[in-house]
Amino acid sequence: MLQRMAWVTAAAALLTMLGSAPAGADGEWQKVGGDARSGVSGLAYEGRTADGEGVRVLAVHDNKRSGQRRLSRITHREGSDGVSPMAWDGPEPVDLEAIEAIPGMPGEYLALASRGIVYRLKVTGSTATVVDYSPLPGIGEGDDFESFAVVARGGKLAALWADRGAGADRPATLYASPLSFAPWGQPQFGAVTRRTYLATYPTSEGTRHISDISVTGSGRIIVSSAADAGDDGPFDSAVSDAGRVTVSAAGQVRVTLASVPTVLGMFPQYKIEAVECLPGSSDALLGTDDENLGGYVRTMPFCGA
Repeated sequence: MLQRMAWVTAAAALLTMLGSAPAGADGEWQKVGGDARSGVSGLAYEGRTADGEGVRVLAVHDNKRSGQRRLSRITHREGSDGVSPMAWDGPEPVDLEAIEAIPGMPGEYLALASRGIVYRLKVTGSTATVVDYSPLPGIGEGDDFESFAVVARGGKLAALWADRGAGADRPATLYASPLSFAPWGQPQFGAVTRRTYLATYPTSEGTRHISDISVTGSGRIIVSSAADAGDDGPFDSAVSDAGRVTVSAAGQVRVTLASVPTVLGMFPQYKIEAVECLPGSSDALLGTDDENLGGYVRTMPFCGA
């Protein structure tokens, strides 16, 4: 930890001298996990606290062994965070990487495992019950998923997800599809479109070009990208404006990616795997899975119009 803080302090000082200090270099992260089993792989907004000063979110963990925690609830306030474990009722997923609330269905969520299985959940109190599950459509060879977002427009739903990619030789593949649900609850996907995406930053070998996705109310696609050199780091990551998504009155999904993504913030020594735009706010809640160094969250103003 001391090594991390020294590195961040030095990097911030250097960037300040260059006149280009990135958002996120000022050490405002709040710790929510202390080891590799409690890092944050995905976040979903649940609601505001009773006093309106904080937010409650669900966080998924990428644990793989039976009995290990899959889900937690984080109550986030600036300067203070509380974490409580959630029970998982149903088939245990392996390597959960993303979670998203289902618009118009209070207490219901979709959680995604890295190999492309989507779990529909009903959350009651401190228990998440599996309603049903389904594979993603059109999975490509070698796809490894870390991101999932749901867009609601005019009564229509669409889903976005991405193979994370790996370095210069494997860009991320961003998938988009109409989303609906069978009468018995299973997620169902329509025609799939694909776009390739290369992060502007970081650019090191093995960079995960898309480690999470969130969509603003106006349709901006906000993505995180991350580099991971091993369980003890060093890590590096950024959040970028990647493009836009629209959903027509007929439910057709259109994704337009920027030729050069705009980097909104760089975060040396952290591995961001969760980005969640908070409703009614310009803030994004960011979450990290820093392996042996645990997990951290913080807000940044990345989701304005």
